[in-house]
Amino acid sequence: MDTVIIAAIVIVLVLVFFAIVPVGMWISAVASGVKIGIFSLVGMKIRRVRPAKIVGPMIKATKAGLSVKSNQLEAHYLAGGNVDDVVNALIAAERAGMNLTLEQASAIDLAGRNVFEAVKMSVTPKVIETPQISAVAKDGIELLVKARVTVRTNINQLIGGAGEATVLARVGEGIVTTVGSALTHSAVLENPDDISKVVLEKGLDSGTAYEIISIDIADIDIGRNIGANLQSLQAEANTKIAQAKAEERRAMAVALEQEMRAEVVKAEAEVPKAMAEALRSGNIGVLDYYKLQNVQADTKMKNDIGNGVTDYVETKKN
Repeated sequence: MDTVIIAAIVIVLVLVFFAIVPVGMWISAVASGVKIGIFSLVGMKIRRVRPAKIVGPMIKATKAGLSVKSNQLEAHYLAGGNVDDVVNALIAAERAGMNLTLEQASAIDLAGRNVFEAVKMSVTPKVIETPQISAVAKDGIELLVKARVTVRTNINQLIGGAGEATVLARVGEGIVTTVGSALTHSAVLENPDDISKVVLEKGLDSGTAYEIISIDIADIDIGRNIGANLQSLQAEANTKIAQAKAEERRAMAVALEQEMRAEVVKAEAEVPKAMAEALRSGNIGVLDYYKLQNVQADTKMKNDIGNGVTDYVETKKN
């Protein structure tokens, strides 16, 4: 009975040992030439670090001829970094002859950039295509330009450097400036490579995480006649201004006419008063007044007859 209990205790202790101590992983590491102690693996488990996330990259680095320490990788893992990507980047950089340290790779990875992709882009440049950029030459013709920008990663400026969006914005600005300084759109169409030369001379990759290798004009289309449209809009605006001024003058003339009519009416209103005063003062007699009325009536009748004849003649002509 005692033998069975002892055997059971031994079996439990062995199972607990193998559960706590990753013996298999330690054997794999030693067999691969990785110098790491078994108690270091136990310590990783206690610190809630998965030993496979550290041992695997260390084996890969050792086989590639790189010397990395488990403490450095473990610290990067605890900081939330991707240990596997960092080691892959170090191996790719070493094969390409680039000077990339573990500290640099770790900092780039923790900055949120894919360090392995950055190293690959340094070896194999990437082509970025700009959207269609609208630019207007001095003759008022719009040109729609597309460009292909070949860039490679600048490892030294990858941390804190601007990204692809900034590069595309600067290239677009350079294209607009270059086309805008051209006298005619045909000059741009004849020598599109002038755009690339001028834009490259501006040093647009300054402060970015990339180095611009070349800028190639992929396509140029002729757009609208902006100059003609602006002239048309200006002419329309001038017409409206002239119409407004004419309307202002007409309104002033109407107001002046109304004012003069008011003065006439006011003057006519004074005539009866003057006649009455003349009758009272004896300056005019009643017969003279009636004679004046007859003259006015006769004059009005003649005017009416004359207006009637004129209207009849106009009607006949029509």
